[in-house]
Amino acid sequence: MKGKKKGIGLSFAWNGIVEALKQERNFQIHIAATVLVVAAGIVLHLSMLEWITIILVIGLVLVTELINSAIEMLIDYIKPEIHPQAKVIKDIAAGAVLVTAAVAVIVGILIFIPKLFHLF
Repeated sequence: MKGKKKGIGLSFAWNGIVEALKQERNFQIHIAATVLVVAAGIVLHLSMLEWITIILVIGLVLVTELINSAIEMLIDYIKPEIHPQAKVIKDIAAGAVLVTAAVAVIVGILIFIPKLFHLF
């Protein structure tokens, strides 16, 4: 590992996140939702356990979206023409994002709805 620059993996990883933010509309939507959820959590004074849960599901959704984007780009690179199996691969990856987003919404409902009822 001599001659290998330290921190270069971090710069590549950060670059990947920046590219996803620039290119992927769904990732932008998830980031916007993250900002709203964090703001709501601050206003509603979430407990430590609630913050841990929210951060975990946010991370899960963002990671799944990044992996989905990478899979879609890879399939487009390998198989630029329309192919039925390529569509199935992309659909399955998108399904993974849908499942994680649905879980995140359910967790959000379970955490935020009782707090909103107490507020009003």
